[in-house]
Formats: sequence, structure tokens, C-alpha cells
Amino acid sequence: MRHDALFALLDRALEQQRLRPLDVAFARFLAEQDAQIAPALPWLGAVLSRQLADGHLCLDLELLPALAQEHDWPAEWQALAATLYDGDALRLPASPLLAAHHDGEPANAPLVLDGTRLYLRRYWNHERSVAQGILARVACAEPPPEHLAGELARLFPAASGGAPDWPRVACALATRGAFGVITGGPGTGKTTTVVRLLGLLQTQRLRQQAQPLRIRLAAPTGKAAARLNASISDQLARLDVDDAVRAAIPSEALTLHRLLGARPDTRRYRHDRRNPLHLDVLVIDEASMIDLEMMAAVLDALPESARLVLLGDKDQLSSVEAGAVLGDLCRRAEAGHYDDATARWVAATTGDDIAAFVHADAQPLDQRIVMLRQSHRFGAGSGIGQLARAVNAGDASAALALLQTPGPDLAWQPAIDESALAALAIDGSAAPHGDGDACGYRHYLEWLHAHRPAPGAGEAAHADWARGALEAFNRFQLLCALRRGPHGVEGLNRQLATALHARGLIESEHGWYEGRPVLLTRNDYGLGLMNGDIGLCLRLPTADGTGDARLAVAFLATATDRDGGTRLRFATPSRLGEVETAWALTVHKSQGSEFEHTALLLPPEPNAVLTRELLYTGITRARRRFSLVGSAAIVEQAIAHRTRRHSGLAARLAPHPAGP
Repeated sequence: MRHDALFALLDRALEQQRLRPLDVAFARFLAEQDAQIAPALPWLGAVLSRQLADGHLCLDLELLPALAQEHDWPAEWQALAATLYDGDALRLPASPLLAAHHDGEPANAPLVLDGTRLYLRRYWNHERSVAQGILARVACAEPPPEHLAGELARLFPAASGGAPDWPRVACALATRGAFGVITGGPGTGKTTTVVRLLGLLQTQRLRQQAQPLRIRLAAPTGKAAARLNASISDQLARLDVDDAVRAAIPSEALTLHRLLGARPDTRRYRHDRRNPLHLDVLVIDEASMIDLEMMAAVLDALPESARLVLLGDKDQLSSVEAGAVLGDLCRRAEAGHYDDATARWVAATTGDDIAAFVHADAQPLDQRIVMLRQSHRFGAGSGIGQLARAVNAGDASAALALLQTPGPDLAWQPAIDESALAALAIDGSAAPHGDGDACGYRHYLEWLHAHRPAPGAGEAAHADWARGALEAFNRFQLLCALRRGPHGVEGLNRQLATALHARGLIESEHGWYEGRPVLLTRNDYGLGLMNGDIGLCLRLPTADGTGDARLAVAFLATATDRDGGTRLRFATPSRLGEVETAWALTVHKSQGSEFEHTALLLPPEPNAVLTRELLYTGITRARRRFSLVGSAAIVEQAIAHRTRRHSGLAARLAPHPAGP
């Protein structure tokens, strides 16, 4: 194949939306850099670039035949793939743009072949640095704190016996090294456990010296950071420690971008190995949302002596960007994979018997990971909890049986028209209760008008009103699997605005109007707002109380100062650049959030984004009520389709990884 024929092939793929403009541009770049390059290599570069857009860190060339079948590649693509891999051996053409990694550092080339995995050099470097950083911390064993058994007995007063007290086990194991992971579903006590861990560590530190540990809390998004703030504050009030210890545990969380000191319009941060973070312990919540590049930046900025603790649900959707770091770390967490020495130490220290979770193939990393297994939010009788567990287990029959059985917290509509969907979103009419108890957006909009302060009430009263409005809005959220199309957020946001306006609940269906919820889609460092923050457009009196009221958008955002915390921020609509209406959100954008009532709309046709993880994540955004709109066939398809991201991180974290 000549280069002109290759470019024609790529252009056709662009028209068919198999490739993005960026993918084709990268292929052309490779061809321009090496006039003698074999056409198969730029094509492979385009496919690799497209894989990155789907969250994969690399392209495993052994999977080319499977990818061809899964994505129904055209004959020309399959012919090119066959020239590179025939099921027995790789036959990549030589080029200065492709470096093969063996034992040494490969030459400076944009593409790196590591075993059968093809990487862009940047992601190959990130994957290696993350693996090296984690394994180095895993290898740093620390002596357990003095009087650990007594402290654990005080912090976890429940008697041992029967099933292990996994929060107690997690707290104990996390004291033994510089790295730890606590994973578990909603309501399993991840935050409670880490607060007790911090209390234990800080107690030990203050017994030894006057200077407390420097502890920082972080999360990937502003929404997740705000939720962590509330959870930590609540748990601190109940923590059985001295006042000095409690005062030395922060209750404020920052976004990771703020913690690292993100520099506008660059991928670089103020904190790195040359200017490390000033901390002794870093706790990161919602770790499933952390992509590989961000994890590499975090590890690069951590002092060697610092302790890193990750919290998150391994079964949630992975980050939008490339990588599934928490999933790779926790791939063996369900079975535990502890060694005999760990089990004996746990039994002696906590009284918990984890012998059933001991495996002969235990690895050092396994000894740093604990899965919490009992949900305190979703009890045995919770329909939401049962549905989440059935989906997570891949049991479509059990999931559909639950949906077909009326319950106090589940509602299912296999099909729904536009007017019925509007009724669900506005009035909560598909909710299991018909009592009008705060199930749809009507509650928020009516609350907005019913509790509006008098014009002369002052700034404090209007600030309290804005906070109340944000709380009222968060009681319900419509989620979608798709962004585009009639069942995607873009179309649904227009439909819902029209329906709300027709019911007299909002004053306009276009532009800026009071009550409009907006989602920030890009970091705004000038305003101290981050991608993912949600604000409400409200009508506020002028500063001097005279003249017409003005529109302002209220956000509850994490602060940028060193104390962190949440702050109510107001911005004029004209100051906000990249925002979109948020009556409907994608499931991805909802991560890190919880709502009293969540409704999830699935498309009527099969789609590659419909996965078990997406369905599980949507279900577990609901605290009290969950409504699902989607056919049985679509539910079955989603449950059967697991997210698989190509990555070499899990192999590098094994005792004998493929690369250093």
C-alpha cells in the first residue's frame, strides 16, 4: 500500500467515525517524520491513538484479531493487521519512530513496543513510573505503632468473632507501610475507616513528638472533594480521640489539581519531585476516577517518606482519561490473596480471622489492599443494594427479577415516551411513592421560590438561600449513558428545559435563566472552579439593594487556600466560559456524587458504552430511590459487557513484571 492509498483509507475511516481527526493527524505526522515508513505503522499509530480515546493505555497487538471482530473492521484494516500479527508472531516494520523495549531504555521515539503492547512514549513512561512508585512504597515496611492492638480495640469496640471486621483489618494493615488501598462499595465505611486510621496515626505521632503529622485530603473532582469534606467532618465529631488529636486531623479536602498546583494551559504542576508536597500523609478519595497521568503526577510530587492511602470503589466506572489505576490495583481484592504471615499478624493484632483469604500466590501488593464488604447504606432488604450486587455479580436474571418486583426504593420502566420521561424528571411520577416527596426537579424549583429572602434581607440570608438551593437540587438527578442523540444529555437538556418552561417552573428555556443548573466543563483557575463543579443560576439583589436584581451562578466549591474546605462562590454568567446545562448528566460526570433519587435512562439500541460498570455506577448514585428506564434486553447487554482496558500496569505490579 502506498502512502496516498493509506491517507485515503484514513480519510474514509474519519468519515465513518471510526477515527477522530486527531488520530488521522497523528498518522500523517508519523508519515511526515519518516519518508520510508511502511504504511502499516502510521495506520497502527492511528488505531493506538483511538484506543487512548477509549481509555486504553496501550494497544495489545495480540488482540488485533479480536479488535477486528469486535469493531467490525473493514477488509483493508484487517489486511493491514494481518501483516503485523498473524497469531504466531509480531512483524512490525523497522522505523526510527518505533523503539522496542527489552532490558534497556529505548531510543527516543514516539512509539514504544513493550512485549506485545504498543504505547505512545508518554504513557509508557507514566505506566512505568506509577508501577515503580507504588512498588517502592509497598516495599517500605514500617514498624506498627506502639499499643496498636489496644488502640484498635478502642477505635473498633465490636468484639471479634465470626466474619472479619474488615474496617478494623484495613486500619491495621494500613499502619504497616507507606501505601494502602481501602476499596468497597457505597456505605461500606471507607471514610469511617480512614478517619480512625488518621486518628490512630496522629495519636501515635503526638505521643512521640509535639509536631503532628501533616495530613492532606484530596479527591479527583470538586464534587467529590465537597462530599469528602462533609463525610470527614461528620466522622471526626464521633471519633474517640483526644481533642489535640482531633484538632490535628483536617476536615477539608482539595481537588488533586489544586493540591498539586495545576498550571493553566499546561500538563505540568507546581509540585513535583523537585518541589514535593509538604505533607506526611495523603488520603485520596474516589480513586477509581484517577487516570494514569494524574497518578503519575501524584507519586512524582509525594515525598519519599510520605504515606499514601487510596479510597474508592473498584467496581465503579474508571476515569474518563486513559487508565484504570484502581481497577488494576484491586484486581485480586475480592479474594484477598493474603499470605500466612499477614493472616497471623492480623489475628494477633485485631483478633480477626482472615485465613479464608490466604492464597499461595500472595504478592506484596496484596498485603496492602483491603476490601470492605458490608454496606451500611444498603441493608439486606434494600432493593437498590440488591440490584447493585446482582449487576456487579453479572447476574442479569436476578437483576431483572428485582426490577420486575415492586419495591419501596426501585422503579422500572422498560420503555418511556418523551412526555413520560419529562414527568419522571419533573414530578418524580415514576418513583415508587406517589406522595410527592422530593422526587423530581419540581421540588427544587418550588423550593427556590418559596424560600427566597426578602430583597433587603442581606448577603448572609441570600448566601444561606443559595446553599439551600444547591442542597434541594441535589435531591434528584437524571443520568444518561450517552452524550449525543435523542437519549443523550445534549438532547434531553433541551427537552427538559422546554417541558419545565411549559409548566411555568422556569422563565425561559434558552440562555441564562433563574434555576438553570450548569456543569463546568473546564477548569477556571481565576474563579477557583474546576471541571465537574455544578452551579445554579439565581436571581440576587444588587449589592446596594437598589435597582434590578442580577443573575449570578452559585457554586459550592473547594477552596484554593491551604486550609481547603468548601466555599460558596458566585460568578456572573458572562464570566463563565465553558459550561453546559445539567438537568441531565452522563453517568461519568455523576461520579463522586449522591442523590436522594436517581433516574437512569438507557438508550433503546445497543451501544458500546453500556457496561456493567456504568449500570452499577448509575445505580449506586442513589441513596433512597432509583428509577431505571431501559428494556430488559439493554439491561442484559449492559450486565454482560464488562469494561476491559488494555494496560500493562497490572503486569508491572506483579512480582516479576515484564518491564522495570
